[in-house]
Amino acid sequence: VQLLESGGGSEQPGGSLRLSCAASGFPYSDVCMAWFRQAPGKEREGVAAIDMDGTTNYADFVKGRFTVSKDKAKNTLYLEMNNLKPEDTAMYYCAANFWCGSMWYEALRYSYWGQGTQVTVSS
Repeated sequence: VQLLESGGGSEQPGGSLRLSCAASGFPYSDVCMAWFRQAPGKEREGVAAIDMDGTTNYADFVKGRFTVSKDKAKNTLYLEMNNLKPEDTAMYYCAANFWCGSMWYEALRYSYWGQGTQVTVSS
């Protein structure tokens, strides 16, 4: 199983970035996938998730600004990030598990992780 993130970079406040996570090697046709982030000195926190039935969940601090989506044909997860703020600066990780449920934001639930992609928001 491999998760490979891309799309991170530097952006000014108010700008936009789109992260991608290409998944391969899963023994199942579909899995729950999520985005987490971790800033220096802080715990890893759930950003957004999309379950196998298409249900999406978001952390309150990104609602209305970020959109999570998945292209099943390409086995790729996306995170569209708009109106970026300096506090969005973090390493962003893609995660996957066979199911998410209501506790999608708990990192310990996820069995598979990518290496991360850095997002920096600064003027």
